[in-house]
Amino acid sequence: MATGHPRTKKAAASAQSAKAESYTFSSESVSEGHPDKVSDYIADSILDAYLEQDPKSRVACEVLCKENTVVIGGEISSKGRVEHEAIVREAIRTIGYNDLSAPFNADRVRLVQLISTQSPDIALGVDADKNLDHEQGAGDQGIMFGYATRETPEMMPLPILLAHKLTAGLAEDRRSGKYPWIYPDAKSQVSVLYEGEKPVLVTDVLVSTQHSPKTDRAQIASYVSDKLGPRVLGKWFHKDIRFVVNPTGSFVLGGPSADCGVTGRKIIADTYGGAARHGGGAFSGKDPSKVDRSAAYFCRYVARQLVAEGLADRVEIQVAYAIGIAKPLSVKVDTFGTGDVHPAVDFVQGLDFRPAAIIERLDLLRPIYRRSTNYGHFGKKGLPWEV
Repeated sequence: MATGHPRTKKAAASAQSAKAESYTFSSESVSEGHPDKVSDYIADSILDAYLEQDPKSRVACEVLCKENTVVIGGEISSKGRVEHEAIVREAIRTIGYNDLSAPFNADRVRLVQLISTQSPDIALGVDADKNLDHEQGAGDQGIMFGYATRETPEMMPLPILLAHKLTAGLAEDRRSGKYPWIYPDAKSQVSVLYEGEKPVLVTDVLVSTQHSPKTDRAQIASYVSDKLGPRVLGKWFHKDIRFVVNPTGSFVLGGPSADCGVTGRKIIADTYGGAARHGGGAFSGKDPSKVDRSAAYFCRYVARQLVAEGLADRVEIQVAYAIGIAKPLSVKVDTFGTGDVHPAVDFVQGLDFRPAAIIERLDLLRPIYRRSTNYGHFGKKGLPWEV
């Protein structure tokens, strides 16, 4: 009776061991009141205001928030006329920074504007009527990734999905008025035990939330473990989760009053929580001619289709562009051994990754970007790349 070559048996044993490997994976989220997300939300609010007036606006808006000052910088070319100061104040007011006693509040911040028009050299490559190939080219070089997994109904990794639910839940409870001691700035972190590729248990939950001076740590910890946790974690909640709440003991000073915020600094929380690769490009404040944003959204859209079609349980798409050229330099598909990669590659090769085609397919020349800013750009209903 044949027993097989020793190397073959060893490889099979190694594969079986890897398949059953146990490990813990963690992801973090930040709330809409975190200084970096305040900056992102202001940038996307300005972008939406321009797109509402002129869908062909070219917007690359960066924002810095610190104490009583908001700085907006970048390049904007548009037929629209937007009152930046009004947009900035309304965005801050929507987030919830309205306390006149704090340095950073909607009514009293001062605005510094450092805005110019987009370089005509970029327009030569991006605008179809100026492009040498007479089609819209990529707004910059770069690599973008998209990811999807069958481990949750949202096709998102469980740790980042639950981390976002915690920070979003804090904001919901703050706005409800039931917990007036919750202030806008917050962070969360969730650790999940995996067996092979399957999440089996939430092990640890970390929540740090800004709060009123009169609220003690015990009250906050009780709220997180007894109210917030069970409600937002749902079936993943259990009594043995290790909760760590406001570990420094006090978080009264927060938001841009205490810390500096800048656009594009939460790119891992914005995407897959570290479970997939990231090309390095941020999203907020960029119109869809910037492939950092639109191509990353399309890669997510494509990865979702592959999982939905049953071609793989876990998929990552990479695309690479050169500035001014419409057709991508490369498109790569990775199913991580969870499906037959050849049909997946055939599926992807039949799709059009040129910027104009992406914008048309996902209908991206609309003021939809404020809806994407907070609690992850992926895994939320109502966004065209999540259909």
